[in-house]
Amino acid sequence: MPKNFIPLAVLCLSLSACSTLTSPFSSDTAPSGKTVAPYREQVELTGRLNVVYQKDDKPESATVNFNWQQTAQRTDVTLYSPVGSTLATIAVTPQQVVLTQSGKAPRSAPDVDTLSAQMLGWSLPVSGLRDWLQGYAVAADGKRFVAAPGNDSVTTKDGWRLRYVSWQEVGQNAGENVAGTLPQPRRIDAERHASAQADAVSLRIVLDPTPSATAP
Repeated sequence: MPKNFIPLAVLCLSLSACSTLTSPFSSDTAPSGKTVAPYREQVELTGRLNVVYQKDDKPESATVNFNWQQTAQRTDVTLYSPVGSTLATIAVTPQQVVLTQSGKAPRSAPDVDTLSAQMLGWSLPVSGLRDWLQGYAVAADGKRFVAAPGNDSVTTKDGWRLRYVSWQEVGQNAGENVAGTLPQPRRIDAERHASAQADAVSLRIVLDPTPSATAP
């Protein structure tokens, strides 16, 4: 396997602490208009992730493709190499996280944060991405952030700088060909600067088009 492909970087895609799978951003409270489409507890997404980080004072990177499926109580992620080989699967429930790699015994832990720290040696935004992927976050002041093409960046409560770089337009009932569209994220950049508590990390997430979606 090429040096720059690091299967265990897939943990960043589980993206949710086990005890907090349900988002506060329910669809019936999301604002309407040209803000991001209403939050959905049940969603399936595919895309690509690139992570850049420091190891032994040198930059390292990894790139994976992913399939992401979530419900209110579960997240399942399958990670693939750029050539299509399955690198790992991750199942996240309120009770535990299970990581399975080809040819190896599954590894489990009470929460994603613990498992990612054990396996990678550096922390990831595991409690945020269930929301970030749909354009939602908790800002540094603790208030709800709802992204929009005209309001595309925020610093989160846990110190990540998010920028929604590009968008796709979808029907108001996602996947349906209906009149009227709302934006959904297409590319998300996230970075955290180095501090006494954590190393510098940057993520670039590119989501595949959803059904009936068009780029603005």
